[in-house]
Amino acid sequence: MSVRKHRSQPYQIKGVDALFGELPLAEVAAEILPLSQIALPQQQPRRYFDPMAMQELVESIRQHGILQPILVRPLLDDKYELVAGERRYRAAVSAGLEEVPVVIRELTDNDALQLALLENLQREDLNPIEETEGILQLIALKLNTTSESAIALLNQAAHPKRNSVDNVIHSKDWQLVQEVFNTVGKFTPESFRTNRLPLLTLPDEVLAALRLGQIAYTKARAIAKVNDLGQRQALLESAIAENLSLTQIKQRVAQIIDCSTNQSDRSQSSSLKNRMDVTYRLAKKSKIWENPKKQKQIEKLLAELEKLFSQD
Repeated sequence: MSVRKHRSQPYQIKGVDALFGELPLAEVAAEILPLSQIALPQQQPRRYFDPMAMQELVESIRQHGILQPILVRPLLDDKYELVAGERRYRAAVSAGLEEVPVVIRELTDNDALQLALLENLQREDLNPIEETEGILQLIALKLNTTSESAIALLNQAAHPKRNSVDNVIHSKDWQLVQEVFNTVGKFTPESFRTNRLPLLTLPDEVLAALRLGQIAYTKARAIAKVNDLGQRQALLESAIAENLSLTQIKQRVAQIIDCSTNQSDRSQSSSLKNRMDVTYRLAKKSKIWENPKKQKQIEKLLAELEKLFSQD
């Protein structure tokens, strides 16, 4: 089946011009392409799709078709790789469509991945983990570095006492970082570093629930304050099953921490008593009493103990 022209809404990703310069996607006419000729990319930024939201999109496509074309780039053997529009692609497959409107552009691997990330970051249903990882990956691609180096640069700019912050914020790399945040339009570098980077160090089970959209990131951060794995897992399951509010979660976290502290205090008290018993038995068997110099030390220690116990 050949590619043919198609009239649809113009293709547009907010911020494309800022990040890519001359890439007039909105000016490119859409074409019709068989779904069988479109392949998903090996590196896909999006991992989780809300089932309810996807079903709504499937029903919309069944009734109205795909209003905004999918962005693809040509491969070998008359095939095309999906660049942006994975939700629409998946929904079209579920809706039983045989062909979809597309915009075809020649793109490098780097540009294709950046466009895919940028479109995903503009979705309202993107979960906080994917959003955080997506922004870091976008920064890393712009700087031609790793996500770890991008994190290091963000931290560097926030600690002037340990690093030369002036050198960082006036560097070309930092200008590119600012461009990314200005394009995404949801965070400043500092708010992203403070509120989103900590999500990447959450315990595995909390991170998994957050990635699946089962819990809000504010609730996830509160639950992560529970150190005990069993207690944390139980609280996480309750928070999801009972749809606990952030206030309720914080109350339960406080109770768990308070209980753990009291148990620790009781354990420490019991340990001190045991040590006192052991010391007393050793003292009775010791020959220290025959040493005049050590007798004076014992007198001082006994006097301090007597004073301490009399204050109870």
